[in-house]
Amino acid sequence: MDSARTPTSPPHDVRTTPLTGRALATEAVHAGRDDLAGRGLHAPPIDLSTTYPSYDSRGEAARIDAFAATGADPQGPPVYGRLGNPTVARFETALARLEGTQAAVAFASGMAALTAVLLVRASMGLRHVVAVRPLYGCSDHLLTAGLLGSEVTWTDPAGIADALRPDTGLVLVESPANPTLAEVDLRAVAHACGSVPLLVDNTFATPVLQRPAEQGARLVLHSATKYLGGHGDVLAGVVACDEEFAGRLRQVRFATGGVLHPLAGYLLLRGLSTLPVRVRAASANAAVLVERLAADPRVRRVHYPRIGGAMVSFEIHGDPHEVIARVRLITPAVSLGSVDTLIQHPASISHRIVDADDRRDAGVGDRLLRLSVGLEDVDDLWADLDRALGERVAEAIPLREALSRAE
Repeated sequence: MDSARTPTSPPHDVRTTPLTGRALATEAVHAGRDDLAGRGLHAPPIDLSTTYPSYDSRGEAARIDAFAATGADPQGPPVYGRLGNPTVARFETALARLEGTQAAVAFASGMAALTAVLLVRASMGLRHVVAVRPLYGCSDHLLTAGLLGSEVTWTDPAGIADALRPDTGLVLVESPANPTLAEVDLRAVAHACGSVPLLVDNTFATPVLQRPAEQGARLVLHSATKYLGGHGDVLAGVVACDEEFAGRLRQVRFATGGVLHPLAGYLLLRGLSTLPVRVRAASANAAVLVERLAADPRVRRVHYPRIGGAMVSFEIHGDPHEVIARVRLITPAVSLGSVDTLIQHPASISHRIVDADDRRDAGVGDRLLRLSVGLEDVDDLWADLDRALGERVAEAIPLREALSRAE
């Protein structure tokens, strides 16, 4: 296992949820569904309404005024789909329960969720962001290009405290990082942030492997398109946080329109019910592939996080484009976290938008491949990878040299 940074401190116990004390697997199945039996239902209903009738316009006005003041969920009958949706709210409740936060706010994509966070801080005059590379390529681009009027200072974890300014509104890290799987000590980073909110992109780990809020993060970001949905058929993002910040996010969501469709909310809630099972099974497959890749002479280096997971990246001696072209069982595609295994070349796709020098400085080399391991039989996956890697041309190097542990 290789990492360019100090590994994340393990949380106290990710097998139970802090708010209820119930097992994570139990909450994954039942959170957001607690009222169903009392309503005579088994499966959660899907509310596709965009608008809702109301004969009490004074009451409706009061709910809108309350929302405008605090961003709190409107009490009483729904008003309009951009203000909130009952099906989406079930997913938000469930995800907050799993992450151990007071609330969660869902968006149309992970980038819409990050945009909303940046807009909340910018609206307070806090446009400066401190960030650690690597990040997902589009997150990197959003910050670097200043598309929202933000200014970014890139640093390593040890330099976060010195990079803070009076107008710093956010510190952003991703751990394990996309695509190198580098990890940071979240507790140490949160301490370095002081009063500045720390946002942790937890997409790769999911609450099955770590809960950043327990380690000091105020905001936890997910591209819910990935593991939370888990089947490659939904596009979504979500931020888990305290209720105060959630209110501000809801106001931005209402104003900008980055809402999640109810059907997507339903699919995400369904995806959460199998999240622990999927992550653990895919992680077991990944661990086997890591051992085989690390012992293979065609592979220069393997990156795999200490907390485990189903993401693997590896650098090869040969042409990565040829590997992409030769896979047959594994799908060559962007995204990750699906039940099937995906492979992609970050320098060509997910991180292409990042400046080439910045990309390489962050460890995203031209021979790096990223593998999102799915639920297929691991021997079938290895047979496909073995064929795609091409002919063996050298003796295998010792496993301990290929699969090193960061001190």
